[in-house]
Amino acid sequence: MTWTEVHRRTDIMHTVLARAEVDPHAEDLFAFPPGELDRLFGGVSGLLAALKYRWNNHLSVKLELGEAIGRTPVESYLELAAEQPALRALLDVHNDDLNTASRTPVHVY
Repeated sequence: MTWTEVHRRTDIMHTVLARAEVDPHAEDLFAFPPGELDRLFGGVSGLLAALKYRWNNHLSVKLELGEAIGRTPVESYLELAAEQPALRALLDVHNDDLNTASRTPVHVY
């Protein structure tokens, strides 16, 4: 994967999150030029897997830091959900798609 592709993947994730901030149910949430999501993510399921990976990384850090300062895991989770509402809403809305994505091998960079 080239740096150009890595940057394009990041741009796509930011675009999807911006759209989800307005409406996580939007029909155009994953509207990109034909074949682009397939080429860069292996399809929508791969994009969702990459976003879930992002959430899990951020949550892992929140939990670790929270433990160090005496926060409960629930408090850490809620703090992250408040900081990243578009990502959390997107993952909640597309939970069924994520369950399918977790059974689909994809490369998350």
